[in-house]
Amino acid sequence: MILAATTNENLAHTANVLVYSSMAVYTLAFFAHIVEWVLGSRSKVGRTAAALTGAGAAGSATVEVRTAEKENGGGTAVLERPKVITRSAAGRRDVPDGPGAAGGTLKGDLYGRIAVALTALGFLIEAAGVISRAMAVQRAPWGNMYEFSTTFSTVAVGTYLAFLLTKKNVRWIGLPLVTTVLLNLGVATTVLYTDSDQLVPALHSYWLWIHVSTAIFCGAVFYLGAVGTLFYLLRDVYESKVARGVTVGRAWSSVMERLPAAATLDKFSYRVNAAVFPLWTFTIIAGAIWAGDAWGRYWGWDPKEVWSFITWVAYATYLHARATAGWKGRKAATLALVAFGCWLFNYYGVNIFVTGKHSYAGV
Repeated sequence: MILAATTNENLAHTANVLVYSSMAVYTLAFFAHIVEWVLGSRSKVGRTAAALTGAGAAGSATVEVRTAEKENGGGTAVLERPKVITRSAAGRRDVPDGPGAAGGTLKGDLYGRIAVALTALGFLIEAAGVISRAMAVQRAPWGNMYEFSTTFSTVAVGTYLAFLLTKKNVRWIGLPLVTTVLLNLGVATTVLYTDSDQLVPALHSYWLWIHVSTAIFCGAVFYLGAVGTLFYLLRDVYESKVARGVTVGRAWSSVMERLPAAATLDKFSYRVNAAVFPLWTFTIIAGAIWAGDAWGRYWGWDPKEVWSFITWVAYATYLHARATAGWKGRKAATLALVAFGCWLFNYYGVNIFVTGKHSYAGV
């Protein structure tokens, strides 16, 4: 018994060390992303993209140069017309995607790759910390807000890396992602930290693995969708100003012109939110079934249950609005941010400020 307790304490200590180590690696990734953006701002590609973006409203397209090797070993420049991204909202514009955070520079791209590699390393270390915590408590590591927060950030980073592995152009998420993860882990380790402990009897169920794991995954994907939505709103305003000939600050335009086009960001956000919405529906249903087993009722208007349903209604409203012609674009995007705000309040606000049946282990 004493040996087992000592082993669990050692595992819990190891988990804490791994979480702090992952924060150190994420910090290095943060600085690498900053360098990527700074080097990219010096790129001629970025300035050229800005000029062509303004011409995009008149039907122009980006020109790319490709070197074609001839049989005699020589090379010749061949001009090609690339694909043009079309804006889905009212007031249609043809605008190409930006060159990315690196601005098309080799040094910027190098630091971007370093940032991704460090992010992947941080993910592996944090995931090891989550697993160590699970081994220490001998249950799913989601019994309190500290455990939920560390798992949530791990899943969010893992989802981002999965997008990169499938060759999706989402490296622009890297900087806001690692920034958010560092803030999340900082709050988790200082404000929300709770010593490992066993759950109340009502939570000893296989539904813990099903219900909470899907809730965490949905939240991670909703987060990525929210980042895309926020950037869409910023980029859409920028494109509108450029189309009207309004002068934009050099620093701001340097950032905006390297992001994907507004239409690309809008499409990304809509697709990830629409893809995960059915799983969020399942999460609520699974929670109701678990509540029936644990408390003898499927629905009891507990604050967590109410805000989960409010979040579901908010995302359903967004998806419906996004499919309605008059609500595409900024209006629908605003609804998406409101929906994610509901999820955030359900995540933090309900657990910290509201008392209910879902309040365990302090927070």
